[in-house]
Amino acid sequence: MSGRGGEVHGPEDLAAGPRDSGSSGSLGRGFLAADSGGSGLRAVVGVPGREPSVPRESREPVRTGARGIDPGHLLEQLLPMARALIGEYGVDGVTTVVVGATGLASLGDALRAELPNALARELGVRTVALAADAVTAYVGALGPRPGAVIAAGTGLIAIGTDLTGWRRADGWGHLLGDCGGGAWIGRAGLEAALRAFDGRDGGSAALLACAEERFGPPAGLPGQLYPRADRPAVLASFAPQVAECAAHDPVAAGILRAAARHMAESAVAVCPTDGEPRVALTGGLSKLGDPLLVPLAEELSALLPRARQVPAEGDPLRGAVRVASDLVIGRLTLPGDEKLLSVVHTKGD
Repeated sequence: MSGRGGEVHGPEDLAAGPRDSGSSGSLGRGFLAADSGGSGLRAVVGVPGREPSVPRESREPVRTGARGIDPGHLLEQLLPMARALIGEYGVDGVTTVVVGATGLASLGDALRAELPNALARELGVRTVALAADAVTAYVGALGPRPGAVIAAGTGLIAIGTDLTGWRRADGWGHLLGDCGGGAWIGRAGLEAALRAFDGRDGGSAALLACAEERFGPPAGLPGQLYPRADRPAVLASFAPQVAECAAHDPVAAGILRAAARHMAESAVAVCPTDGEPRVALTGGLSKLGDPLLVPLAEELSALLPRARQVPAEGDPLRGAVRVASDLVIGRLTLPGDEKLLSVVHTKGD
């Protein structure tokens, strides 16, 4: 697959990015790294070996439509950020752009076809890397090392690599999967609340009280949830209440234990089978604390005893920065993948 006028390089060529980092006494031309997710778009400018700029951000998520991720809408937000950051940071421009985007694997065809040449035309960019947000989450959490990362926010996806290829598990959305993610936990908590409301087995009076406080009368829940386009986010917003109840409510504790089991099973599915790979959790669910993290550590120890559990080093934007920096200096060792991580060299300016 190739953008118009650009050349897509395979896994063996991913390290062949531009190596110039500017003339002596000047920052020269740097890189732009961006993270496009469900809460909006963030971007930084930097040069290898130096801390990147303070991020600029938009709270408006990039639209998706019949063609998938909308390249025009992404550019409308990214280009003004890029030009402002270039001026603030003191570089002459950017030669390399890395964009990590939610939904790239299944919704990224238009982005792959149009974004590289648009960035070459508007900014004089020579190299564009497009990555699934799971890949930038991986690199932000572990760097270019073998292992597995559980990216758990509203949804959930696990991704792993042995540095020769990528494996992913789940990430199928709240109707078909994302098992153990925020929407899954919130939905399970609300189901337990409604069981208590009905008088059925498996209900939780504590979760019912939390649901009434947050959403009002239980009978009105379907009307609040089913018509909404942001239903996964609304469901996920109840996950913190489930965690708060877990210390004194066995139903809530059981939901988080089940979530931890699902997360560990996804990690097993993608983790390299050789050596002592690292495994990390990244994303908003890490903020739920011990009610989730303790059972997750136990499940990972049981299912992946040879893996080394480590804290995430950074977030997906930090991962995009790492990919961009490695591309600039020609040291990217991550495997290429048509859907998950592709690099295009353009004609530039």
